[in-house]
Amino acid sequence: MKKLLNNPVDYVNEMLEGLAAAHPEYYKRIGADGRIIVRPDAPVKGKVGIVTGGGSGHLPVFTGYVGKGLLDACAIGDVFASPGVDLIYEAMKAVDGGAGVLCLYGNYGGDVMNFDMACEMAEMEDLKAKSVLVADDVASASFAERAKRRGIAGMVYCFKIAGAKADTGATLDEVTATAQKAADACHTMGVALTPCILPAAGRTTFTIGENEMEIGMGIHGEPGVRRGPLQTADEIAEEMLRMLLADVPLASGDRISVLCNSLGATPHEELYIVYRVVAKRLKELGVTVVAPLVGRYATSMEMAGMSITFCKLDAELEQLLLAPCSCPFLKV
Repeated sequence: MKKLLNNPVDYVNEMLEGLAAAHPEYYKRIGADGRIIVRPDAPVKGKVGIVTGGGSGHLPVFTGYVGKGLLDACAIGDVFASPGVDLIYEAMKAVDGGAGVLCLYGNYGGDVMNFDMACEMAEMEDLKAKSVLVADDVASASFAERAKRRGIAGMVYCFKIAGAKADTGATLDEVTATAQKAADACHTMGVALTPCILPAAGRTTFTIGENEMEIGMGIHGEPGVRRGPLQTADEIAEEMLRMLLADVPLASGDRISVLCNSLGATPHEELYIVYRVVAKRLKELGVTVVAPLVGRYATSMEMAGMSITFCKLDAELEQLLLAPCSCPFLKV
């Protein structure tokens, strides 16, 4: 294992210390262990607060998207581990400006359980709270059972759109409805080329052959839909596009945003090689791409691989996607 770390036990806390030190205008640490990141101006009076949470190891998701026009707080767990109930509840209280709090997070068992319990605690204290789960991983369940899908890179669109809606002064019910619409609009397919190493374990999370790839593997190494010999970038892109277009049929005149996301180690150059195939295919279909994103937006430590997300837009979602926002990892 070769990593820039000290004691693996201190990995997350030292990362958060550096994150807040580098960007104090965006991030403030609170809580006994500093495992909650909030906007420095939180709570914003009269605005719906938006809280997320999840395990470390995925920057910029989840913590990085705290900022104006985005999230108000994030509760942070250990690497690939859910944050505790108390952390989530404390984050909710910290950003409640009187308009209630939306919990917006990925569909993983530990996160769902802990956020549900935190929301129950909030109800007992008369803190209005609602939840929206992001479940965009096409490979993890069929469209008919999409509620079982994992939440992956589509969360970036959901954070952006829900944050913009909250900035309009919308009510908790209105922000929740728009966040759910954004979540329903997102469809993601990924491919993994190499595993990643957990700092505390000092070994890879799974094994994959030197000349193999796995289509649809999850960001924690969850099984995908097919493992086989490594193909060319164009062949991989075409296979992922076939699966995405089967899940979200597109017609001429449709408008979507596309995210080509590195899982950590894959460089921008390779992402652009894939994006050119995506752009060409969508142009052939008569589909307009709005504000595409190419880069590291939702990672899995140093895993090599990438994902493609389609966010199908209507007029409201497009307007909110293009609204101003600001954090170190995303600016409009």
